[in-house]
Amino acid sequence: MRTVDLIRKKRDGLELSAEELAFLIQGYTAGDIPDYQMAAWAMAVYFRGMTPRETAQLTLEMAKSGEQIDLSPISGIKVDKHSSGGVGDTGSLVIVPLVAAAGAPVAKMSGRGLGHTGGTIDKLESIPGFQTERTREQFIEQVNRVGAAVIGQTGDITPADKKLYSLRDVTSTVDSIPLIASSIMSKKLAAGADAIVLDVKVGGGAFMKTLDDAIALAETMVSIGVETGRETVAVLTGMEEPLGSSIGNALEVREAIEVLQGKGSPRLLEVSLTLGSHMLVLAGVAADLTEARKMLQQIIADGSGLRKLKDMIAAQEGNPAVVDDLSLLPGAERIVPVRAAASGYVAAVEAEEIGVAAMLLGAGRATKESVIDLGVGVKLFKGIGDRVEQGDILAELYINGGGDELENQVADKVAGAFSISPEKVDHPALIYAVVSRKGTEMLVPRQDEERL
Repeated sequence: MRTVDLIRKKRDGLELSAEELAFLIQGYTAGDIPDYQMAAWAMAVYFRGMTPRETAQLTLEMAKSGEQIDLSPISGIKVDKHSSGGVGDTGSLVIVPLVAAAGAPVAKMSGRGLGHTGGTIDKLESIPGFQTERTREQFIEQVNRVGAAVIGQTGDITPADKKLYSLRDVTSTVDSIPLIASSIMSKKLAAGADAIVLDVKVGGGAFMKTLDDAIALAETMVSIGVETGRETVAVLTGMEEPLGSSIGNALEVREAIEVLQGKGSPRLLEVSLTLGSHMLVLAGVAADLTEARKMLQQIIADGSGLRKLKDMIAAQEGNPAVVDDLSLLPGAERIVPVRAAASGYVAAVEAEEIGVAAMLLGAGRATKESVIDLGVGVKLFKGIGDRVEQGDILAELYINGGGDELENQVADKVAGAFSISPEKVDHPALIYAVVSRKGTEMLVPRQDEERL
């Protein structure tokens, strides 16, 4: 078998066999296939696409390229949740304790943030003492005992994906739906979940800017899940504005605790309830989505979600007192308000600009080597559709150091992310569609789809 023949076959739009894909991925991971040949193959995929069977087989090969986690010692159906990345997306910190408190085991491996989107591991590490590195035995024991654990991804998971993604990043082949889908799903398969709920973000602050592209990605990932024996559901959620009101690591932990207290962002709560409900149904804990939602709402009302978060923090050597005393979280030296320059209604809040602003303050990483500041970030007080008067506070900047130049630069960026209209603007849709093995169910009228 020769690599050049497989490049030509894909260039001509033909389907590669399981054996041919195994040859490619194993050879590239081992260093036997050079970057220039793999880059040519990735470009052929970019233009020619892949069949559902091909994409599923590619995903399996990447999952098999490294360590595969065996979660069978954990009792129950293990359901994983993955977000395609957004701004103010604190969902995991809310969903994990809620779902675990309902009786579904959550064994989750998460990553760090890069660029304008935050990472769950960074957020958890803003809790004093919290340890995200655990042995396999500690991980499994904690899930069996507490019901939930969130740890950092091991470096041995999907080495083929890491190598291929780095190549795609420098050859302009990142935005290929089969390659994106196989990248995401290979990590989920290797992490050992029995079922998967995907939060596919769509809109200005998301990787997928249009609804059509987001649906195509969701359908491809669900198809991979079904083809590989994992029940998979994808929920398309809006990222036309930040999901929560807080962007920054400790700020997002604070907001997650507030949501579990029955306060906090209504948008964050709604997405958390929706995703969590699908997880409970897939885990067999609830018969349907209506029952699942009622269970989660009761868990918030009676405080058992908060208690589960405390248990998880204590099990991972963190200080559970932060749940009752938010001042124990890292803070900022100064808080600077950003005020509205005109009266009217908020017509837009550019999520990506807000995320970049938080990154400039130190809340995110420009490169993998960047050191983040857990206490800084941006807190929003207004969202799309809200009435504002000139001089009203739109947002606050949480800043450590940096001086006046940084403060002014970030304040201007945040102010520029808000568009004020003289006429009232409706809130954009929050949940657009659900994709499952049954097909794609649209949850918004056509005009809301066209907004994107």
